[in-house]
Amino acid sequence: MASEAAVAESAPSEPQARQIVYCGVCTLPPEYCEFGGTAKKCKDWLEKNDAELHEKLYSEEAVAATLSTLSVDAQKRAAKDSQKKEAKAAAAEAKAAETKAQAQILIKRVERNKRKYVTAVSGLEAHGMDLKKVAKEWGKKFATGSSVTKTASGGEEVVVQGDNSDEIFDWVVDVAGVPEANVECIEDKKKKGA
Repeated sequence: MASEAAVAESAPSEPQARQIVYCGVCTLPPEYCEFGGTAKKCKDWLEKNDAELHEKLYSEEAVAATLSTLSVDAQKRAAKDSQKKEAKAAAAEAKAAETKAQAQILIKRVERNKRKYVTAVSGLEAHGMDLKKVAKEWGKKFATGSSVTKTASGGEEVVVQGDNSDEIFDWVVDVAGVPEANVECIEDKKKKGA
C-alpha cells in the first residue's frame, strides 16, 4: 500500500493548460506584436490591459538586454527598422483619418411607384460601419424592410423601404458621429418609360 502511494506521488501529473494573452489589436501574442503593422497601438493596449507583461517586455532593462545580444550592425539595423515601422504606421493612420474625414455619405430618396419610396444610403463603409449590422438596426428602428445591395458601380449600399431619409440623416449624425458636412441628401425620381 505504501509503495503504491509513493508511485502515485512520483508519477508526473497531467500537463496543465497554459494561459496565453493575445493582443486586442493585432490578435498575436504580445511577444510578436512588433512583427505586425500596429506595434505602437499594441504597446498602448498592452500597457492598459496587462501592465505586468508590458513591464516585462518593454521596460528599459528588457530592451537593453535584448539589444545587448545583437551585434553592433544588427543594433543599427534594428533601430532603423523600428523607426521605419513607426513612420509607416503613423502615415497609414494619418491617411485613414484623412480619407474618413473626406468620405461622403449619400442618402437618396428614390420614388418606386406613385407614392412609394425607398431610401438608399451609400458611403457608410468608409466611416467604419458594418453595413449588415446597420441595415438590421435600421430595419428594427423604422419597422421596415432593410437590406444591403450591390450598386452598378460595384459598391454596396443599404436600402430601406419607405421615406426615412430625415430619420437616417439624424441617426448618421447623432449615433454614428459623422459630421453634417459629410452627409448629403438627394431626391431621385424614376423616369417614366416611353
